[in-house]
Amino acid sequence: MSMEFTHVTLGQRVLFGTGGAAAHVAEEIARLGATAPMVIAGDAERELARTATAGTTPALWWDEVIQHVPVELAESARAAAAEYGIDVIVSVGGGSTTGLAKAVALTTGIPVIAVPTTYAGSEATDVWGLTEQRTKTTGVDHKVLPVAVVYDADLSRTLPVGLAVASGLNGMAHCVDSLWAPRADPINQALALEGARALALALRGIVADPDDMAAREQALYGCYLAAVSFASAGSGLHHKICHVLGGTFDLPHAQTHATVLPYVLAFNAPAVPDLAERLATSLRDPDSPRRPGEQDSAAQAVDALNDLYRAVDAPSRLSDYEFTDSSVPEAVERVLKAAPASNPVTVTEDNATALLTAALTGSTPNVESLAPAGR
Repeated sequence: MSMEFTHVTLGQRVLFGTGGAAAHVAEEIARLGATAPMVIAGDAERELARTATAGTTPALWWDEVIQHVPVELAESARAAAAEYGIDVIVSVGGGSTTGLAKAVALTTGIPVIAVPTTYAGSEATDVWGLTEQRTKTTGVDHKVLPVAVVYDADLSRTLPVGLAVASGLNGMAHCVDSLWAPRADPINQALALEGARALALALRGIVADPDDMAAREQALYGCYLAAVSFASAGSGLHHKICHVLGGTFDLPHAQTHATVLPYVLAFNAPAVPDLAERLATSLRDPDSPRRPGEQDSAAQAVDALNDLYRAVDAPSRLSDYEFTDSSVPEAVERVLKAAPASNPVTVTEDNATALLTAALTGSTPNVESLAPAGR
C-alpha cells in the first residue's frame, strides 16, 4: 500500500544539556535582542527559576500560576506584560506555567522561552488552553509555540517521584493519543513510539533511583518527542476526555491524564491492532520476558502499560481526586460533544460511561471490559 499524507513539523530551537539552563536562557534572550524579560514561575519553582535565569535581569517576576489557566488570570498577566513593556517571556515550571505564558503570547505575540521542570510537554506544542465557567477551551495558534525550549535535567532533580511518574505518564498520553489522533501520520507515529519507549524506560529508572540523572534526561527526551508527535497529530479522544475532567471538574492535570490513559488504550487498541502491537513493543520492560501465549496485540499493549503502571505505582482511579458517580453523566455528555469523529471506535453514551466508570473506580484496565458488543 502506498503512503500519502501531509506532515507539518513546527519550527523551534531546542537547547538540551544538564546544568546548562542559565547559559542557554541568556543565549536565547540575546539572540532575540530582548531587554525586558518577564519570568513566569510559581512559588514552588522560584528557586529553580532563579537558577535558570542567573545572569539575566528580569523586568517582571510573575508567580501566580493556576492549573487549566483561568481566563481571568490570563488577562491579568497580559495587562502586567503590557505595563512593564515585556519583550520576551521565560516560563520556568510545568504545564500550567507554560500554559500561562502561552495565554499571554496568544494575544500579544510576545515570544516565549520555555524551561520545563516536569515532563508535561506543553513547551513543544502550539496548543493553548483556557478555562472559563467550568469549560476548558483549546486551540492552535503559531504565536503560542515557544521559540525555544531549554531542557536541563538538573531542574527536574527535585521533582518528587510521585509527581515525576504522573507527569511522565501525561507525556505518555501524548504518545498514545498521537497514534490515532485526527491528523496522525507515519512520522508522528514513529516519534510517538520512540517517545513511549524512552518514557517507559525513564520512569522505571526514576522510581528505582530518583537521583538517576540519565533517567531524568531520558524523561525529558521522551516528553519532547511525545509533544512533537502530539502537536502534529492533534488532540485525540484521551485529551478530549481529560480536558472535560480538568476544565469542568477541576481535576489535577497530570494525575488525570495518567489515570485515564490505560482505559482509553483498552478502549481503542482492538480497532488498531498493528499500532497496538508496535506500542506493546515500546512499552515492555526490556529486562522482563514476554509472557507466553499472548497473541492478541491489543491485550499485549494494555498488559504492557498495566505492567509499567504497577512498576511505578501510577495513579489508578479518579475517585482519588474527588470525581464521583454523580459527575459521570455530565462528563459523558461533554465528552460526546468533543470526541473526534475519526477515533478508531465510535464513542457512544454507553461505552463512554463504561470507560469513565472504570477510570473512576480503578478497575484493572482490560480489553474485554471496555469492548462493547458489536465493536
